[in-house]
Amino acid sequence: MEFLADIGGFVIKAAIIVIAVVFIVGVIAQAAQKQKKNKGDLQVTHLSKELNELSEQLKIELMDKKAQKKALKALKKKKPQTSKEKRLFVVDFKGSMDAKEVDSLRHEVDAILNLATEKDEVLVRLESGGGVVNGYGLAAAQLLRLKDHKLTVNIAIDKVAASGGYMMACVGHKLLAAPFAFIGSIGVVAQIPNFHRLLKKHNVDFEQLTAGEYKRTLTLFGENTDEGRRKFKQDLEAIHRQFKTFVQENREELDIDKVATGEVWSGQEAKELGLIDEVTTSDAWLMSQHNAFEVLQLQYVVRKPLSERFAKGMSVIIHAVKSSLTRSDVAQ
Repeated sequence: MEFLADIGGFVIKAAIIVIAVVFIVGVIAQAAQKQKKNKGDLQVTHLSKELNELSEQLKIELMDKKAQKKALKALKKKKPQTSKEKRLFVVDFKGSMDAKEVDSLRHEVDAILNLATEKDEVLVRLESGGGVVNGYGLAAAQLLRLKDHKLTVNIAIDKVAASGGYMMACVGHKLLAAPFAFIGSIGVVAQIPNFHRLLKKHNVDFEQLTAGEYKRTLTLFGENTDEGRRKFKQDLEAIHRQFKTFVQENREELDIDKVATGEVWSGQEAKELGLIDEVTTSDAWLMSQHNAFEVLQLQYVVRKPLSERFAKGMSVIIHAVKSSLTRSDVAQ
């Protein structure tokens, strides 16, 4: 028992020293990080090569042992395939409410534009339920840069492209969606709580000073007025009109008044309404295209700050110390 107690004491002391060192280094790293903006790396995955290798592996697995040996030898001697004339660049966009992923998208678009020719195409695997108007407006503008460069832009929706997500999707020359993906929600929504009555109940005054008649319409803490609500609704309708115009410009055959109701449809229904062009999954479409294109997946990954990596390391150490102490208690 004393032996176990000694080990536990040693582990605690060692952990304290390690944590102290990590903390000091972390502070230094964080200070250095403030002087240097985080950068990222562009990661390229040759999907064509991966698909061919998987196909070869499956063929070999289905052979008997003698044939497998022969096939493996032939595979080693096989010369690598030359690059195809046309390339298909694959980009994934999984959007959050604030559309912060647009920064990585910008770098991916930059890389494509610096390399692509008019023979090449782009596939954006899009997944987003929408979010802030300015963020998704900028994301859609990034995809428009590809079209302006005379590249064919394909958009694949496996799960959802609603509201701001559909604002991005409609930019594509060809829209693909899985049968049960959620499509649409061409509308605008804003909602805020109001605590005025609660503050009034507790005799708390709230003062807000503005310059400009409509500098603030609805507020969290002040008493909202019918005039403020009217102006706020007017602003929402103006954004909705702009949203509808943008979709109509990119999907000219669409009956915009019929679909710009804020409703959401499945992929199959969206096809009937003209919101998309084809009901299929991104995987199925890629499989149908990879023989004609060299398929390259691009992903811009932002490096995590050193301070964040150190913090994660500290949490692992603390968890390990707690686990060691728990085991010592059980042993005693």
